[in-house]
Amino acid sequence: MSNKIAVLGSINVDTTYHMDRFPEPGETLQANDKSSAPGGKGANQSVACARSGAKTYHIGMVGADQEGQFMRESMQEDGIDTRFVGIDKMHGTGTAMITLDANGQNDIMVYGGANQSMTTDVLKGTDELFKDIDFIITQFETPQKVSAEAFKRAKANGVTTILNPAPAKEIDPELLKYTDVIAPNETESALLTGIEITDEDSMIKTAEYFKNKGVDNLLITLGSKGVFYSTPNDHGLVPAFKVKPVDTTAAGDTFIGALASQLKTDLSNIADALVYAQRASSLTVQKMGAAPSIPTYDEVKAALAEK
Repeated sequence: MSNKIAVLGSINVDTTYHMDRFPEPGETLQANDKSSAPGGKGANQSVACARSGAKTYHIGMVGADQEGQFMRESMQEDGIDTRFVGIDKMHGTGTAMITLDANGQNDIMVYGGANQSMTTDVLKGTDELFKDIDFIITQFETPQKVSAEAFKRAKANGVTTILNPAPAKEIDPELLKYTDVIAPNETESALLTGIEITDEDSMIKTAEYFKNKGVDNLLITLGSKGVFYSTPNDHGLVPAFKVKPVDTTAAGDTFIGALASQLKTDLSNIADALVYAQRASSLTVQKMGAAPSIPTYDEVKAALAEK
């Protein structure tokens, strides 16, 4: 039986400029190509959940514009339930401008728009949803006050909560209070804790830091080095799959969504779920674009069989 997952988060239209290299300050460069596609950390994670077989619901906001209509229709094409995606008549749909170099590295500038103007009103009508889902995921491209209220309601119904603190910023203690799993990358982890990730000892210290804040389960994604996990029962490092990346934009979002799609709510299969999520992410970075690069369950399973 597939997991039921709600993703509370951003919805953006991504515009990518393909460059040989990043411009220096004050420098103008000619782009080799330009493309637009569905994006936003929240929407990407919803797509990753859905394509890996989870029944997925998105909670968020778009503007009353063509971009908003495009994003709702795009998510629906992936089977994502968008009945909890509201329309903000005062602010436009979120957008992101991505600069992608020849090595597959990126810089991203984001206009929050409707994402950042979201209030707890977006949660109206979600009471029955929170009684039915297994997981809820959120990130930091929407207001933390809304995420904290959503996590509070979800926890009251026994839902497992996953916080992807990206982009990194100071975390509302109220949000941490209701967080079961926190999943930063190594850079975000250092910014949040002040502990630079250099070795296993630093990762264990980071786990202790978050345990002292009330979060018992930590995942730190380490790029090509894999992912570190720590639970009350175990800790370890799951290696990454070696591939040549062409676009890393949706790597982290694919990882989070794919993980939640396979994870048991008691986290008892976390090591196996992490292997699946790592493989899904490794496929994403070999294709261009955010949402368009996210693989399906069958694609991930086929890749795992190859090893």
